[in-house]
Amino acid sequence: MKKFLTFCICLILTLFVIDDKFLDGNIYSNIDNLFNKKTYNIISNVNALNKSPYLNKDFSSYAKTTTNFYPKNKEDLLNIYYTILNNGWDNFSYYCDSSYTSCLDDINNLSKDSNVFSSINQLVHPYNSFKTIQSNYNSNGRIDVTIEKKYSNEDIVKINNEINNIINELNINNYTNVLDKIKVFHDYIANNNKYDKDKLSGNSKYNSDSAIGTLFEGYSICSGYTDTLAIFLSKIGIDNVRVANNSHTWNALLINNEWKHIDLTWDDPITTNNSDVIIYDYYLISSKDITKKNEKEHYYSINVYNFLK
Repeated sequence: MKKFLTFCICLILTLFVIDDKFLDGNIYSNIDNLFNKKTYNIISNVNALNKSPYLNKDFSSYAKTTTNFYPKNKEDLLNIYYTILNNGWDNFSYYCDSSYTSCLDDINNLSKDSNVFSSINQLVHPYNSFKTIQSNYNSNGRIDVTIEKKYSNEDIVKINNEINNIINELNINNYTNVLDKIKVFHDYIANNNKYDKDKLSGNSKYNSDSAIGTLFEGYSICSGYTDTLAIFLSKIGIDNVRVANNSHTWNALLINNEWKHIDLTWDDPITTNNSDVIIYDYYLISSKDITKKNEKEHYYSINVYNFLK
């Protein structure tokens, strides 16, 4: 019996050595997936993976689409995570280049820096943005990325159907000028929502930080307003991103080759008598003007949003 156990242990060790040296960890991966009941998309299959129907264009040089999944530096890592998110993948696996000795340290530091992943999150379509993102290192040198999306598939179907209903109800497709389409939707959201003052205290019963709260519950905070408008803009073919800092988020959109800003939250102010009022102080204004209007609330990273001029 002892001889048999010794033989089995030696066989397993031999298999892992062969796996590590010659088979790129595929034996380990299959065993790992079997016990964890999780199948990861790995780099050898990247060309076969589906692309998201909600793919954003690359506007920022902070992070951009890549086909290099053997990172050699921190910039390569940022490009990998942006590519994973922008393509809408729920999981992905990659390997650090052998020359990148600080790779795991950099991954660990990135995971602790919420600003980095938050910035990348704003550059992708809301449907591809994450609620949580985790990177786990396997002993064969593979990094497994697991993503929990902010919006479920059921949410996406529900939201798309509702936006189609609004478009039909308001006859938005009858407008020939895209600016008119945007204004009609902007005003509809403002008229049918109130700012959820209880969200920050944790006492809210609404999903006001998402398009679910905005479209179905009538209560929003800035991220709810912003996601909803971003989804609509993409639907009518307008390139856009969400702009965010530590305390606020709003929309930037490309109109006639110029970037303009809309802050629906601030265009739908809280009133003392709880009445619906729409203002246009933050409607289709330039980057210069929005920072000038309120520097404390509307600052953003030039490093991330280097395309907003």
